[in-house]
Amino acid sequence: MSCTDLLVVGAGIMGASVALHAARGGLRTVLVDRGPICREASGVNAGTLTLHMTRAALIPYAMEGWRLWTTTRDWLGGEIDVVATPGLCLAFTDEEAALLEARSAARRAEGAPIELVSPTEARRIEPGLSERVVLAAHCSMDGHAGAYLTGRAYRCALLEADAALCEGVTVAGIERSGSRFIALCNDGTRIEAERLVLAGGVWLEPMLAWLGVRLPIKVLVNQLAVTERCPPVMRTVVTIANGLLSLKQFANGTVLVGGGWQGRGDRERGGVELIPENIVGNLRLACWAVPQLRRTRLVRGWLGLEAETADAMPIIGPIPGIENAYLIGSVHSGYASGPYMGQLLADLILGREPERPLFPPDRLLGAVAEEALC
Repeated sequence: MSCTDLLVVGAGIMGASVALHAARGGLRTVLVDRGPICREASGVNAGTLTLHMTRAALIPYAMEGWRLWTTTRDWLGGEIDVVATPGLCLAFTDEEAALLEARSAARRAEGAPIELVSPTEARRIEPGLSERVVLAAHCSMDGHAGAYLTGRAYRCALLEADAALCEGVTVAGIERSGSRFIALCNDGTRIEAERLVLAGGVWLEPMLAWLGVRLPIKVLVNQLAVTERCPPVMRTVVTIANGLLSLKQFANGTVLVGGGWQGRGDRERGGVELIPENIVGNLRLACWAVPQLRRTRLVRGWLGLEAETADAMPIIGPIPGIENAYLIGSVHSGYASGPYMGQLLADLILGREPERPLFPPDRLLGAVAEEALC
């Protein structure tokens, strides 16, 4: 049985970031995942770095995440095909315009460089936009990254930091031995550690159950789609006020269409089936925002799982009542802010004061306890 200072279960963006910074901070670190690094939700999402679709309270974290993504060569040692570009969030009705004004003001109050612009100015920035736009919000900090390339860069950085990687290893449970944690793996491996981080995304709920902690996590099954290669039709990241559309065009000409439209699936089976009418609805919105997209064709669609807590805010911090055990996950726009969130938790584990507050799960565990008494 191997023994280490820190065991991180879950090798998505957040788990990999915690492991990387902890290893660089001098802790013997083991990172375990049932698949390759960053190939679950972190490898199949849209790679969007927008502030327009980030909850206002998380704006400062997302801005720091954006700075990390746009400087990956400095801290990660490799490129992840990151494109920094302006972003536009659109309104097509008076109701959407009011929503856009309110949400932009809230995000601006948290530091986001967002300003409202007229339809004429929006089309100057993005000539391919629909004539039906009634108001737009412009943000200079936006962009996208090649999510499928994330794992490769993290893997190289983790190995360079002397972290031990256990890819393709499923943790079936956690036992306690005094103050230590023992991970029981399906291949018979037992990993003993002084500290534990659970970073399992939508699988955090059953992971916490290993430690006797009940914390319900909602599972979202987001649909995404990509078009065939086409001539340039957009140069910014385009979203709409109600949050149901995210558009970006890559250098190879393909356009990625997202927006949180749901497919069928669950935690146990993963993404199971696309819902055709939701794909059609998403694509209609895309063509409504950028009419030239009507000339291209859909190539494929896929599903990605996203975790959400009862209050739709992250859970990052110590697990109450269990010394040296931590969790991280359920971060809205988690790909954008994930590297920074992981850095903050690693600082706490290393005995440093995180530069921004974390999101301890106590608030949610209290609500679960009260529910059980009712």
